[in-house]
Amino acid sequence: MKALLLACAALVAAPAAAQTGSLQSDALRGGQTVAIVGGTLAVGDGSQPIPNGTVVFRDGAVVAAGANVAVPAGATVVDAHGKWIAAGMIAGFSNLGLVDAEGIEESNDSRAGRSPFAAGIDIAPWINPQAEPIGDERLGGITRAIVAPDAGGSIFAGQGAVIDLGDGAPPVTRARAFQYVELGEGGARTAGGSRPAAFAMFRDALAQAVDYRRSPATFGGREKDSLLKRGDAEALLGVIDGRVPLLVHVERASDILAVLALPHDYPRIRLVLVGASEGWMVARQIAEARVPVIAGALEDLPAAFEKLAATESNVGRMTRAGVPVAISTLGANTAPGEHVLAQYAGNLVGFGRIPGATGLDWGQAFATITSRPAQALGMDGSIGSLRPGRRADVVLWDGDPLELSSAPVAIWIDGRPQPMRSRQSALRDRYRNASEAALPKAYER
Repeated sequence: MKALLLACAALVAAPAAAQTGSLQSDALRGGQTVAIVGGTLAVGDGSQPIPNGTVVFRDGAVVAAGANVAVPAGATVVDAHGKWIAAGMIAGFSNLGLVDAEGIEESNDSRAGRSPFAAGIDIAPWINPQAEPIGDERLGGITRAIVAPDAGGSIFAGQGAVIDLGDGAPPVTRARAFQYVELGEGGARTAGGSRPAAFAMFRDALAQAVDYRRSPATFGGREKDSLLKRGDAEALLGVIDGRVPLLVHVERASDILAVLALPHDYPRIRLVLVGASEGWMVARQIAEARVPVIAGALEDLPAAFEKLAATESNVGRMTRAGVPVAISTLGANTAPGEHVLAQYAGNLVGFGRIPGATGLDWGQAFATITSRPAQALGMDGSIGSLRPGRRADVVLWDGDPLELSSAPVAIWIDGRPQPMRSRQSALRDRYRNASEAALPKAYER
């Protein structure tokens, strides 16, 4: 069934992929400076689209972007009239590069339920840039991803990474970019059956990390009886010191408030809320704490007791209260892939037109899948938009990126043109006009 979904998605993208040859070859011929001119420009920083815009990038970084940008002499010029020039999307919370096939343990490196290690797990060295989903998602306009491990035998899942989806380049943008912990219903189950147990385990882990700092030798003597191994304690010291953001998965309003109280004891801690289905109920407190959120984009049903107050207006209401919100596919069916984030952001624009609902304007919605995920991890100075100095992750679309019918026609990551083929497009080409002889034996009649 999943293979069929992937093949169908590829058929939808077929017209866009067919157009890309000349655009990609043009950008390769002109040296290191590229100017994409004449398209509707979506910078990704929350601003509204700019008609007849231009973006210039050189040596992998954006030089200029706007309505009245001069094209440098000698630059390769890509004509984007009738198209959209947009910042590449960032998958706000994913397992890209860690999982080849859902449900097959041997191909899944996102979860280590039987490992004695937890917070110390570092996924970065094990990202597989050849994983088939990476090419598929790149072709859908995803240029970078926040990749998180799953919590297994502990409330701590480990250290996540930010990766790029570029072809033929090292995939890791930032290793050990954050620590991930489960403190909602999932954390309660892992910690013995209750939220108080999960929070007690969490606080005890931080206290043990402090003990490790004070006396590593003593810690080593009792390590076998400790919740933490040395690697776990060392990883958590980065969280305590504020060097590493702590991504906390909570959904219920009361859980969110409990998490927001953590800086009282650990003032340097840098919190990021993940999920936050009931975030709208405590949006003022989240905004006052200056804590960013990576929310499930379309959580609108009470799928669990911790989501009883879920509403499709959650993201809009938190944004209106001043909370910086990114969106993710968390809690959604991930079979279509991370590129559906563009559709979700478009839905958030549509909600604003429904009486009684709270949505986002176009610029705000596009920022939830570009600059807001980068901001959550403190990386908006380097990725997530087309502002000068950022990495040149640029996607040329045949229409509005938030419209379901639009598709990318050319992609650059770190200023490098990307192939416009993937496993999906290969399946499309194989079976679109397949003869009887070309079909696998299972399809013979």
